[in-house]
Amino acid sequence: MTSSKIDTSGIASNVLHSANDCPHKARCGGCVDSCGEYIDEAKAKFDTVRKLMPDTCFPHPMVLCDRPFYYRNKVHSGFFLTSSGEVICGPYEDGTHRIIRTDDCKIENRQAFAIIRDTAELAKKFKVRIYNEKTGTGQLRRILVRTADGTGQVMVVLITGAEYLKSKKAFCNSLRRMHPEITTIVTNVNTRSDSMILGRDSRVEYGKGYITDTLLGMKFRIAPDTFYQVNRAQAEKLYSTAIRMGRIGPDDNVLDAYCGIGTTTLSFAKIAGSVTGVEINKRSVEEAKRNASANGFLNTSFVCADATEYMKDISAHKGHFNVIVLDPPRTGTTTSFINACKDMYPDRIIYISCNPETLARDLKSFSKCGYEAKEYTVVDMFPWTGSVETVVLLTRS
Repeated sequence: MTSSKIDTSGIASNVLHSANDCPHKARCGGCVDSCGEYIDEAKAKFDTVRKLMPDTCFPHPMVLCDRPFYYRNKVHSGFFLTSSGEVICGPYEDGTHRIIRTDDCKIENRQAFAIIRDTAELAKKFKVRIYNEKTGTGQLRRILVRTADGTGQVMVVLITGAEYLKSKKAFCNSLRRMHPEITTIVTNVNTRSDSMILGRDSRVEYGKGYITDTLLGMKFRIAPDTFYQVNRAQAEKLYSTAIRMGRIGPDDNVLDAYCGIGTTTLSFAKIAGSVTGVEINKRSVEEAKRNASANGFLNTSFVCADATEYMKDISAHKGHFNVIVLDPPRTGTTTSFINACKDMYPDRIIYISCNPETLARDLKSFSKCGYEAKEYTVVDMFPWTGSVETVVLLTRS
């Protein structure tokens, strides 16, 4: 690997040579335990991807993050009541549910972290019973804070166990006085015993129950359970990279599989002739339609369906998309989806991946179906962690 494959343009020297000095990183599951500089972390990620990619696939320079600290716009924490009656909060120790007490997380939004810390103080003041995972009793279980970097809006979700939050109205009013930047507060009941943060039942206590953020000049509505990239600045670079690599233009008819609330769909729709988003989650489809309407798009449509089955149906009826975009979960895509792509016979496939291992596996399957990976770009979406995003352009052999 050569340094020419790391794009340092526009990145300040003090950023490139900064280091993560968090004293808890060896125990915490949030960051990688490394003593290297940021540029060293980035090179290691690039090298990981490079080793897994086909030799014939051309690597573009890696896209770095110009703000590698305090970037996470989605922050959550559990609570724990100590024997002395103190309520503590913070990230979990890696592989456990033991809370690491800290006043500063190097990758989480500082404003969000301050709100979480003050919520713990209020819980002690209001004598709120902290949820006990072993007994399944108590009130305050977790907290989720989502921030919108583009608009400054802040959402707080107070997650309780089976019991409702004591003095809920006074509690929320006190939190708002401490943090007037909060634009909405939601309470959520979660009685599940698994690792899911949110339960099914939510109630808006203050504000609209959602926040709005801007991405590439577009507005997106974010609810408590909405998927939205945790690093907004890098998300803009990621989508711009995918559009550029895919040579998207006004003659393209694009299919966006796994479209979620439409962030990828609408990003492509600014350039493409038309874009259809497919998503199996009904609520996400409704949000995607609302986002498209709010941003004035007339060249988009959204379908609530399994992407593979939808593509099979389109092919059976002689329909066609000349570009397919997929951004699957960490598990990657499936053989049936890849076969459906082959039957659709697009000119280009743009694969956005958050897992280099499953990406390499899927590229081999695409190759067997006549689609070769031609070029790729590594985007550092999550500095100081082991996660990385890769955009790959595939074309017909």
